Amino acid sequence: MSGRLARAALYVGGLLGPFGGGVVSSMLPELSGSFGVSQAAAASALTAYLLPFALVMLVSGTFGARWGPGRTIRIAYAGYVVAAALSALAPWFWLFQISRGLQGVANAFTTPLLLTKLAASTPPSRLGRALGAFGAAQALGQTSAPLVGGLAAETDWWWAFAGIALVALVLTASPLPPDEPAGAAGTQLRDAWRPIVLWAGAVVFLAWACLAGLPFLVAFRVDDLFGLAPDVRGLVLTAYGIAGFVAARLAGTASDRFGPRAALAAGLLMGAAAIASIGLFPSLPAVTIAWAVGGVCGQLILVAVNATVLGGAGPGRSGAISVVTSLRFLGMSASPAVFTGLYRQSPVLGFLVAAGVLAAAVPLVALRPRSEDAA
Repeated sequence: MSGRLARAALYVGGLLGPFGGGVVSSMLPELSGSFGVSQAAAASALTAYLLPFALVMLVSGTFGARWGPGRTIRIAYAGYVVAAALSALAPWFWLFQISRGLQGVANAFTTPLLLTKLAASTPPSRLGRALGAFGAAQALGQTSAPLVGGLAAETDWWWAFAGIALVALVLTASPLPPDEPAGAAGTQLRDAWRPIVLWAGAVVFLAWACLAGLPFLVAFRVDDLFGLAPDVRGLVLTAYGIAGFVAARLAGTASDRFGPRAALAAGLLMGAAAIASIGLFPSLPAVTIAWAVGGVCGQLILVAVNATVLGGAGPGRSGAISVVTSLRFLGMSASPAVFTGLYRQSPVLGFLVAAGVLAAAVPLVALRPRSEDAA
């Protein structure tokens, strides 16, 4: 029973990160009114979380392994409790922004270590399925965050952060799988920058810049084509997360059965077709279905990349998955700067360039370093 509780705690911990990051997206007008700042300034609460999260994660996995994964995870959860409570109570916007940054830092010390613990406690033949379940939990957090944040904002937005603090507090006291034997996890920063890690990071950077990072572009497209109300537009955007949640375990099974290479190539190719379809077919059902297919492709890519890094025999798995995850979110954060101008020049061009990059990344699958082949 304790083993099942420990495994469940890993998945809930995986949900907390994307939920905490995205919960402000539907309460920006309320934040703007509460703190007396513009909506553009309120929107920076997203960046205040994601940027420290991505940058700190370049090193957090390595340091967390050095300090002890279980202890580091619990300290990070405790920090998340304090930071979330500070968000709920902050009387000034600058303090709220600091609290968001601290939440991002705390998340940087949980996500890679949770993934490493999951890999260490899973037989290699079932690693893809376990990572798929973890991906499903993260997709659920990403998809439910705007809804829960919006519901909280109907009363008072700070209730959302009070709830996050409570969940983090429960996780602080929850069981975790035991740490690997001393010395099993590498503790050198250089271990996280091996060829296989750089390869995986490059692939997932491109994939997240050109696929998972495009909800803003899809929102532009459906607004320009159909003039949808914000709530209907939001429903279209949730198709990605819902499809990713439903298909996550299937993506993991595909990675286990056919190997991470095949799953990765399929995700990139189908993702390219889906993104191109959004630009080429001015039909609301077509756009919605294509965006949902993109969510499935995102899970195929994510499970394949994570299985490659975590299933390898090289040292420093915590640091390696930390670097790869950091590059994933840096790619996502780069997407608006790259594609907004292209879209304004030509809506079709914005989507076709993104699709072309995904298709051009397929040959990288064949270039994966063989010395640490996990397939």
